[in-house]
Amino acid sequence: MDYALTTEWVLDAPTEAVYAALKTPEAWPRWWRYVEAVVLVRKGDAEGIGAVHRYTWSSRLPYRLSFDMETTALTRPSRIEGVARGDLTGTGCWDLATENRNARVRYTWRVTTGKRWMNALTEVVPEGPRRSYSQRPSGVMSSRISYASQSPV
Repeated sequence: MDYALTTEWVLDAPTEAVYAALKTPEAWPRWWRYVEAVVLVRKGDAEGIGAVHRYTWSSRLPYRLSFDMETTALTRPSRIEGVARGDLTGTGCWDLATENRNARVRYTWRVTTGKRWMNALTEVVPEGPRRSYSQRPSGVMSSRISYASQSPV
């Protein structure tokens, strides 16, 4: 099943600092609740293009997802693009912009699922939520990413 998901945040942090935090995914488990692990599989070029990281995510539900994400494009400090392969296959893109001294962050995720049980959910989840999802974070997520973007990595 194909999914197109968009998540947006407005964070109390400079765009450059948020970009730096997103560009170092090995640190995500320290501040992103459902990221269990990020492991560097292959180093990219001097800018990071071609790097492959293996992500393991959990959720409130009793399951985990693992996939490798290859960085395919970087535009500092406004965009990070990648291709995923594994439990999820597709593309992901971080877009960042400055808005009133805050960072506006949008993640667009276009993926297909690789597990039979995930595809079975299409029978019980309405079409709208499967196709498009957007949210604004709670203050907790904002403060966590703000803290992480200011922490040395």
